Amino acid sequence: MLNRHLLAYLPVYAAQALVGFGAVIVFTRLLTPEEYGRYMLLLAGAALIGTAVFTWLDAAVARHHARCEARGRMAGHLFTAWRIYGALALAAAVIAGGVIALLPMDPALKTACAFALAYTIIRSGVTLALETRRAARQAGRYSAMETFTLAAGFGLGVVFAHAGLGAAGPFAGMALAGLIVLIIDAPLHLTRARRDRADAPRAVAYFAYGGPVAFSLIFEHLLSVGDRFLIAAFMGEAAVGAYSAGYALADRSLSIIFLWLGTTTGPLLVAALEHEGRAAAQAVARRTGALMGLLGFPAAVGLALVADPAARWLIGAEIAGDAARIIPFIALSGLMNGLMTFYFHEAYVLGRRPRAMAAVMTAAAALNLALNLLLIPLMGLTGAALATVIAYGAALIVCVVHGRSVFPLPIPAGDWLRCGAAALVMGAAILALPAIDSAPLELLVRITVGAAVYGLAALALDAAGCRSRLIAPALMRLAGARA
Repeated sequence: MLNRHLLAYLPVYAAQALVGFGAVIVFTRLLTPEEYGRYMLLLAGAALIGTAVFTWLDAAVARHHARCEARGRMAGHLFTAWRIYGALALAAAVIAGGVIALLPMDPALKTACAFALAYTIIRSGVTLALETRRAARQAGRYSAMETFTLAAGFGLGVVFAHAGLGAAGPFAGMALAGLIVLIIDAPLHLTRARRDRADAPRAVAYFAYGGPVAFSLIFEHLLSVGDRFLIAAFMGEAAVGAYSAGYALADRSLSIIFLWLGTTTGPLLVAALEHEGRAAAQAVARRTGALMGLLGFPAAVGLALVADPAARWLIGAEIAGDAARIIPFIALSGLMNGLMTFYFHEAYVLGRRPRAMAAVMTAAAALNLALNLLLIPLMGLTGAALATVIAYGAALIVCVVHGRSVFPLPIPAGDWLRCGAAALVMGAAILALPAIDSAPLELLVRITVGAAVYGLAALALDAAGCRSRLIAPALMRLAGARA
């Protein structure tokens, strides 16, 4: 089942990769460094507002779907979820819209803020629909909706930015694409929704679970994007643009891998725990952790070693040099963040202890803030990247140690050692390659050689069971089919 779901969700994360890299390539050239920096600041602010207002509901819907499904209470579950979303969306539109209208800002910034708010509200409704599909294990439907939202949002954003909307353009495109999906999918949920007597207590229970999760995610976002606001204060919006471009190039590459695995296995973990018990959930978790090492370790090492040609080719020339310097740091922090968020945080979800997770992330965000205040004036963008590495490392260690007292997730140490060894062999092969003047050619050669060497090393070491669990059974099935 795990492999089938991974394949079903693959188009979404392929689209995320294309859109994520495409946004860096196109918008760092289409927008000025200051406009790109402003866009990234607003995107970070929109993520924080969306998390604070809406994400607790998404978390509760994802966690309680299987239970309501098993108990025949799906109609009431859907009614409560969408009623709460409607109330939150109206409140956000009135309050935040009023603030934007009243604050003295230049017209371009006011326009960008308004479109960012519209995108935040619409995207939150799309996310609620997607979480419902994902929790119901409707991987094909989820994949089609999210792939369209990403691709159409990017394409429309390019059109609007090129038309002269500046930093508002990407938000206008994403908002319009999300609105199309919401208009199509939301009525399908609403027709199944029915109010029942448990509506009010269910809403309270959802907030009791989702509130601490959202609180934790706020500080996770602050941990990953809070430094942009400090960079803007110390160094200006153009510096934010350079830092954000390098950060996006490295972090997006890793987050896509972990999002793909985490999004796929999260509902399977919850369903296994609810229907089959702890041992079944731990079996799914062990396989998930091994796959994260198999894909995440070489991605982080490879990103660190292709930082210069990748930045020279993919990022606008004005900010490429500054962006390249931070990519190795962000590759390491992205690996730690992925393992923490999409693997070790599942201990708090399965153990129903979101408050403990929130406490860990609050402390990590506070540490990151203090380190940024210290290191940015001393080391500039490198200081901000180093602060991120230290904060994520500390948070990961705490989650590994403390999470085992909440829900003992297995640590696939043997698999990770073999994956790490294969990644080191790959790194040595890349370092042995000569420099090439052409950035695209150098990047292509390094990726090709790295992937080939890692694949051979991983097979030789049977890293994460790639030979015994994947290749050998596939060959046996093929031989059987031919016979």
